[in-house]
Amino acid sequence: MQIEKNKMALDVVNHMVENDAFSKWLGIEVLEIKEGYSRIKMTVRKEMANGFGIVHGGIPFSLADSAFAFACNNRNVLSVALDTSINFIKPVHIGDELVAESKEMHNGISTGLYQIEIKNQKNHVVAIFKGLCYRTDKSLLPE
Repeated sequence: MQIEKNKMALDVVNHMVENDAFSKWLGIEVLEIKEGYSRIKMTVRKEMANGFGIVHGGIPFSLADSAFAFACNNRNVLSVALDTSINFIKPVHIGDELVAESKEMHNGISTGLYQIEIKNQKNHVVAIFKGLCYRTDKSLLPE
């Protein structure tokens, strides 16, 4: 049964990635998908830096937001963000490899709560993101 759930989770995320131009632009690679969970990575490029020479805060936020979306939608229930927040712990630099791991904290009928930790290649936490989603009555893939 768990294998079937994880296969559905992976099928849903593959469908999402195929249709997500922004995650493709970020260069996101899916590392691991399980029901209610995702782990993804990306490498920071020059065009992602701000005027201070560090990475624009929208980049780690967007990586975390994608990990959040992959985790909260992978039961094949279309879920949308209700509330998100991020705490930036350390600066991110050009060339950094970031890994975002999304863990489900609550899986309710109409809402889900997720915490996403973003680490760099030195295994330092650079940001922590929290996302609350609303579960709709729609599916992403045909049942």
